[in-house]
Amino acid sequence: MAKDSYLVGLIGSGIGPSLSPALHQREADRQGLRYLYRLIDLDALGAAPEKVGDLVRAARDLGFDGLNITHPCKQLVLGHLDGLTPGAEALGAVNTVVFDGGRAVGHNTDVTGFAASFARGLPDAPLERVALVGAGGAGAAVAHALLTLGAGQITVVDALPERAAALAGSLNRHFGAGRADHAAPDRLPGVLAGADGVAHATPTGMAAHPGLPFPAGLLRPGLWVAEVVYRPLQTELVRTARAAGCAVLDGGGMAVFQAADAFRLFTGREPGTARMLADLPVLAGTVPAPR
Repeated sequence: MAKDSYLVGLIGSGIGPSLSPALHQREADRQGLRYLYRLIDLDALGAAPEKVGDLVRAARDLGFDGLNITHPCKQLVLGHLDGLTPGAEALGAVNTVVFDGGRAVGHNTDVTGFAASFARGLPDAPLERVALVGAGGAGAAVAHALLTLGAGQITVVDALPERAAALAGSLNRHFGAGRADHAAPDRLPGVLAGADGVAHATPTGMAAHPGLPFPAGLLRPGLWVAEVVYRPLQTELVRTARAAGCAVLDGGGMAVFQAADAFRLFTGREPGTARMLADLPVLAGTVPAPR
């Protein structure tokens, strides 16, 4: 008999505004499932990110079916799992853990989520030269997705130069020499001047981290801009880039597609992605709920 009851959760810091619980639970309701999605907020628990291993073990022991993992634990969780999918291992970051027969296996649906969103939202965007701002777990996922989609060369820019260099080195080992480079933040104007587009993958733009990740004057018509932040959907970068004449992809599509992929991993059931895409603006408060 197919299972019809699931217990899952999200581990991260400051995750109260996350729409993942509602996205998962709405789809589960439509499929007639009992689905409880719990927030395991490090801030609320007063727990350091390094405690993620203890939380994963506790969730497994309590009978959870799986977990989503978000900032700042996507890389810290790696050493606390029993196995990784090839994609998660190559990426060095996990955003989904599935408990299977007592084993905790790490997956990454950020890569597939961003790739699906980009292909849907910016299908004709040129990819010869791409700038990536942010070299953390989300940035690594975006880089893998863009190179998989056929990006010619990515320049990684991060406030921590050693982190940008490490990601670029990893990308070159995985995708081939010369596919990635890195640059310090003070070189960003020159990087963007020669780029077809820029992907932004830092927390800047979130409610707790308002503002722009780089000066508005660096934006220009013909430069596409892809955002990862989705709360709010209309970040300052999204609004400013549209006003500057850029083709823009907000972070909502990635949020939905990664959630749909995680739902499939947790339940073994096919999610209604179109329905989940329609849910997002309602949940984000950008359109009224249907009567």
